[in-house]
Amino acid sequence: QVQLVESGGGLVQPGGSLRLSCAASGITFRLYVMGWYRQAPGKQRELVASMAPGGSTNYEDSVKGRFTISRDNANNTVYLQMNKLKLEDTAVYSCKARRIFIEQEYWGQGTLVTVSS
Repeated sequence: QVQLVESGGGLVQPGGSLRLSCAASGITFRLYVMGWYRQAPGKQRELVASMAPGGSTNYEDSVKGRFTISRDNANNTVYLQMNKLKLEDTAVYSCKARRIFIEQEYWGQGTLVTVSS
């Protein structure tokens, strides 16, 4: 059974930091592109950052220079370090595992990040 379990969300003040984790099980982690997505109230879900098995990364423009995605293939975990958080970063953050070469993907249940003073 495939599971993606996010953790690390919470309430933080503007300018603060949080580190999200997504632990994967039931997949061959090194064969998946790992991505973090977010959905704010009333908005469509958007890609925040992704990281390919080889290490290449992609970031949404508004988080460049503030967020960093990383992965630990030995422990089947992907991280999202979020610094200099802004009010507009408030959203439910979910991780997605997308298999390379074939059409297969899995989602986690999401973790809420609230940026508020």
